[in-house]
Amino acid sequence: MRWIVCAWILFATCWAGAAEKVDVCVYGGTAGGVAAAVTVSKEGKSVILIEPGRHLGGMSSGGLGQTDFGNKQVIGGLSRQFYKRVGKFYGQEGWQFQPHHAEQVFEEWVKDHKVRVVREQRLKQVRKEGTRIVAIVLEKAATDETNAQVAAAQGEGIEVEARVFIDATYEGDLMARAGVSYTVGRESAAQYGEPLNGIRAKTPLHQFLAKVDPYVKPGDPGSGLIPLIQSGDGGTGGDGDKRVQTYNFRLCLTKDPKNKMPITPPPGYEEKTYEALARHFEACAAVGKKLSMNNLLKIDMVPGGKTDINNNGAVSTDYIGMNWEYPEGDWATRGKIWREHLNYTKGLFYFLANNPRVPAEFRKEVGAWGLCKDEFVDTGGWPHQMYVREARRMVGEYVITQADCEHKRPAAEDSVGMGAYNMDSHNCRRIVKDGTVENEGDVQVRPSGPYPVSYRAITPKRGECENLLVPICLSATHIAYGSIRMEPVFMVLGESSALAACAAIEEGKGVQEIDGARLRKKLLDAGQVLEFKK
Repeated sequence: MRWIVCAWILFATCWAGAAEKVDVCVYGGTAGGVAAAVTVSKEGKSVILIEPGRHLGGMSSGGLGQTDFGNKQVIGGLSRQFYKRVGKFYGQEGWQFQPHHAEQVFEEWVKDHKVRVVREQRLKQVRKEGTRIVAIVLEKAATDETNAQVAAAQGEGIEVEARVFIDATYEGDLMARAGVSYTVGRESAAQYGEPLNGIRAKTPLHQFLAKVDPYVKPGDPGSGLIPLIQSGDGGTGGDGDKRVQTYNFRLCLTKDPKNKMPITPPPGYEEKTYEALARHFEACAAVGKKLSMNNLLKIDMVPGGKTDINNNGAVSTDYIGMNWEYPEGDWATRGKIWREHLNYTKGLFYFLANNPRVPAEFRKEVGAWGLCKDEFVDTGGWPHQMYVREARRMVGEYVITQADCEHKRPAAEDSVGMGAYNMDSHNCRRIVKDGTVENEGDVQVRPSGPYPVSYRAITPKRGECENLLVPICLSATHIAYGSIRMEPVFMVLGESSALAACAAIEEGKGVQEIDGARLRKKLLDAGQVLEFKK
């Protein structure tokens, strides 16, 4: 009789959808999220890693094979181990790699460390008691052939109870649902005393090299604007706004005929979409300026005869001004923006390879490239991750600013990692200024050497949430985030957040109250670099 009762209790519990209980829940299978989950497991704690899509690694496995690092000396711990492990495919430390090799390493990591991974489940609800998240409720969510989220939920998902949560998404969804302070867009230059922040009065780089008429009928403002140009007067330099730097896809292409697939136009392709690019070619020719391929695309080679292609120049892979609704958008909005970005990119390459208004030498060069048969197999050779360079950013007790990057502020003493890359923010808008087309927002300024990332920048303010860490959408201004937002740093901060989560559990404290000296020792023991000495 007893076994019947026990069986009934087990059945009733499963039927009721009992919550999974773990020490740490990591939401977001980015490179930083994988690093966090693996670290928790290495510390002997139970962990679950939840990824709304199908793939692990975010941009590190999503086409960004030419690593942006700033200064290798400050990349330590598990992050450095990743580049050593992926480098085994090539016989040296791998700062340039093929996307599928990166994804293989992430998959091996979670398997080696017995991390439970749940895919295609997205956040539906956060349950909070006081200042603690007690559980998150998920919903099943299929992804389409582009790996974008399908708008409608596909069914009930699981519920996860955890002692500590880590938001490792590029969007900061868990952070936002938990009621943590955050911001979107550009602060004014005055808010934190940052001359590089806010609307740019002048944008010298990634700019049109000759005057391009913005109107459907040249010289006639009443005829309307050609595609890819946003209306408005440009605003006042230094003012803040809610616009974020542009997104794109980092492309892995090949010229190898045995591994090459053709790039075909997207559904509904219209050559008029790329009118600004065609006019740029013509305007440059009219004034005797000869464009090079480097004025169109940044092509970096990675092993296997493949590329990591990034934006370069006036009209390139960045879909400027078309992402503003993404950070706060619902799943339907984000899915639409994702597919529009992908279709723009497909159309761009088809246009460059086939349109007669493109000079012949460019058509020949672009037409020689094709998608790789052995990359992104389930998404038709196109990357499974859109490059969400910036979305929400937490506002914590410590906000990293331009002054941190330029060493004009006392260095944070509670370092959990270091930033070192340029203050690198791509354009936010393409507008009309003085009767010609102009890009607005790009900033490319070197920091004054590596700088520490404060622990207070990855934890919410006291009184908001005591068991959440945010290593990706951390507390930084728009301009400082442009420097921090590099994949090696995200892995560093993912590992650091995991060690802090384990410390909070062991000490029975909120993440803001843990023993800083003890955490620092654990970080150093893990091989993290917390300060830079020339």
